Amino acid sequence: MAKYTKEQIIKICDENDVEFIRLQFIDVLGIPKNVAVTRSQLEKVLEDGMMFDGSSIEGFARIEESDMYLRPDLDTFVIYPWRPQKGKVARFICDVYDSKNEVPFEGDPRGILKRQMAEAEKLGYTFNVGNECEFFLFKTDDEGRPTTDTNDEAGYFDLDPVDLGTDARRDICLTLEAMGFEIEASHHEVAEGQHEIDFKYADALTTADNVVTFRLVVKTIAKKYGLHATFIPKPIFGINGSGMHTNMSLFKDGKNAFFDPTTELQLSDTAYSFIAGVLKHVAGITAVTNPLVNSYKRLVPGYEAPCYIAWSASNRTDIIRIPASRGAGTRIELRSPDPSTNPYLCLACCLAAGLDGIKNNLPAPESVDVNLFRSTQEERDELGVKNLPGNLYEALRVMEEDGLVKEVLGKHAYKAFYKSKMAEWDSFRMFVSQWEIDNYLSVY
Repeated sequence: MAKYTKEQIIKICDENDVEFIRLQFIDVLGIPKNVAVTRSQLEKVLEDGMMFDGSSIEGFARIEESDMYLRPDLDTFVIYPWRPQKGKVARFICDVYDSKNEVPFEGDPRGILKRQMAEAEKLGYTFNVGNECEFFLFKTDDEGRPTTDTNDEAGYFDLDPVDLGTDARRDICLTLEAMGFEIEASHHEVAEGQHEIDFKYADALTTADNVVTFRLVVKTIAKKYGLHATFIPKPIFGINGSGMHTNMSLFKDGKNAFFDPTTELQLSDTAYSFIAGVLKHVAGITAVTNPLVNSYKRLVPGYEAPCYIAWSASNRTDIIRIPASRGAGTRIELRSPDPSTNPYLCLACCLAAGLDGIKNNLPAPESVDVNLFRSTQEERDELGVKNLPGNLYEALRVMEEDGLVKEVLGKHAYKAFYKSKMAEWDSFRMFVSQWEIDNYLSVY
């Protein structure tokens, strides 16, 4: 059942003095975009959608076929709590349609996730996801530009006054709750200036929508405190980076398909095959789950970020961990994604990888319960544990070889994503960094 009807939305806008409506969507790189309309255009937008120029959006239409349409998803309607009491602003998250407003645009990341969820539904499954989003709060300079100076020196689970981000984090949580989120926990993370806020799991599409909204709210509220919030995976050398642990489960006929009370770990054959599929393809989807040059500065041993392809019921050095909860809470935690990922593409690829394991009845390898961060390459070779790609270029090469991402994204979005990421890598490899100057200039 839909959350809202068109008539209810119009009534809510009138009763709450909503004057502007933002039609939000996301490009192939995960960057949110929007077109704003006034209240006078609301009925028209709800009925016919909104035409926009897709040629300027990363991964969207070519200039000779630029007209595209935004269709609001009525269930995503919300009024921004931080906007003025008079002349409020509301938003919809939209699906993108072709120039005739008839067919969903094949390169729309939201549509890509919808297609993959439909594949799961053919097998009788509903895909539920819960993300754990980490971020940093940094000071800004006198001109309001972000620095990399943290606003606290706190550590894991510390309290104020050491944790100077407490007030900002509290207001972020309250704002999210006002927008319909169920906040489960919030706390200071391991690194100075690093925070985590966890919200309740939902179906994959709702969760991806929530991640996009979450990032917007965090940045907006941080700015009110004179801070800059960033989801860059590794903004500071020598301390922990930010991850986005992704907890996944499949439900079938109202029951958790990963749970089987008769086995040793209480995991079903479906769960083991899902694990096998993710392990098979995780290196191939890493360019999507960890899409920045900077992402690979986080995926190194010693900073709690997984870089070895293995699974365990409890070992946090493996890329897949099975949290202790069982029954309806049985889930698989993929620990490698980071919060810079496009959440729609990330979840679509994770689901496709797991479904490949289920469709082909793949057996999961033996679990690895040793501390892989302290292991040698020889020990990992003996265990059959492989490494994630070491940089963005390697990840793109493995992505090409694997083929799953191309299948999931489709020709249009895959080509746009690959082209953009290769350009990013080329720009990085040609850039002369301060590290090179510091280490080479006086020696050579």
